[in-house]
Amino acid sequence: MAVLPQGTVTFLFTDVEGSTRLLQELGDEYAEILAEHRRVLRDAFTAHGGIEVDTQGDAFFVAFAKASDALAAAAEARDALAPGPIRVRIGLHTGEPVLSDGGYVGIDVHRAARIAAAGHGGQILVSQATRELATSSELRDLGEHRLKDLTAQERIYQLGEGEFPPLKTLNATNLPVTASALVGRGRELEEVQALLRDGVRTVTLTGAGGSGKTRLGLQVAAELVDDFQGGVFFVPLAGIGRADLVEGTIASTLGLRALDELNDRRTLLLIDNFEHVLDAAPAIASMLAVTPNTKVLVTSRTPLRIAGEREYPVEPLPVDDAVALLTERARAVRPDFVPDEATTEICRRLDGLPLALELAASRLRSLDSRSLLQRLEKRLPVLTSGRRMHPSGSGRCARRSSGATTSPLCSTHRANATSFVSDISRTTSSSS
Repeated sequence: MAVLPQGTVTFLFTDVEGSTRLLQELGDEYAEILAEHRRVLRDAFTAHGGIEVDTQGDAFFVAFAKASDALAAAAEARDALAPGPIRVRIGLHTGEPVLSDGGYVGIDVHRAARIAAAGHGGQILVSQATRELATSSELRDLGEHRLKDLTAQERIYQLGEGEFPPLKTLNATNLPVTASALVGRGRELEEVQALLRDGVRTVTLTGAGGSGKTRLGLQVAAELVDDFQGGVFFVPLAGIGRADLVEGTIASTLGLRALDELNDRRTLLLIDNFEHVLDAAPAIASMLAVTPNTKVLVTSRTPLRIAGEREYPVEPLPVDDAVALLTERARAVRPDFVPDEATTEICRRLDGLPLALELAASRLRSLDSRSLLQRLEKRLPVLTSGRRMHPSGSGRCARRSSGATTSPLCSTHRANATSFVSDISRTTSSSS
């Protein structure tokens, strides 16, 4: 195998647009055309020093030591394929990835793949970093765009003057940029997306305060942007104290005078913190009745109880994911942080509640895990007594024994976890 370039590397990703449609149209002929497509691409990449990192189906992942070579290879490949039926989208990004035994790892690889996925057949998209190194006069500025799973916006350029539809990015949305990656929740992400794709029009994420409903909802919404041509919109209700203001708040967020103006637009609304205004649930039901292609993802401590609603309980994180979250957040304030047995015990004492873990991580700037655990033991007896009494006297948490999302006892000790760490945050900041 050829030696992969190290240091500053330009990644190139390709993907065939409409491969399923082409297979249906061309039948047995498609295999031969696809093989020719692979030959053309490999010839272009090899001619400019590209090293093939991976190939999956009709997609290529290639690395170049020089950004200018990657750009030249992309242009040659696009031009060579132009006469044929296969149209390939190509994305390039330059960074300094880590090279491990299994290949490249790091955010730069992910960014290059997302840039390629944002384009259309025949289109070559280039990141700001690649553009600065390649210095081509043929690069056209397409502005800043938000890419799925990535927190920072990316300025994207197009090679050449071709006209294409708008990029498939998150710009048709007001979803807030998340400050950090979602940790865990892989199963939940898949299941909630499947519900909304399979015909359920209202999904309500329920759970105790601080269980991560909003963060999960934001990630689900970001993953579904491509499914809703009418847009994906975030409607926070935390500051809305009256149910009669909800309908107007949603309409103004969407730039509408009334919700029935959505008509048949395929739109997803993420409505956050609905528990404050449950009396507005009939307004959501009325909106859905007159907007057949609108779907709603709600976060609330309790369900809306409207027709067609599917409740999805959001449980606290399991121990392994809780440790991963606490470790990642702790390293943001203390880069040399290493998890240990005390870290695991902290996560157990805080019941895997993401909000409490986030707050605890902030205190690891000035405390080590064992010191923070000692403070938990002294100041949070409801979580450290060893027996969280079930109403039946079994000593087990009601959530764990019954499978229910919340119970009065579970909600109480999670609230105590949150208030305790908030208190720790105040008291230790004054003493450190």
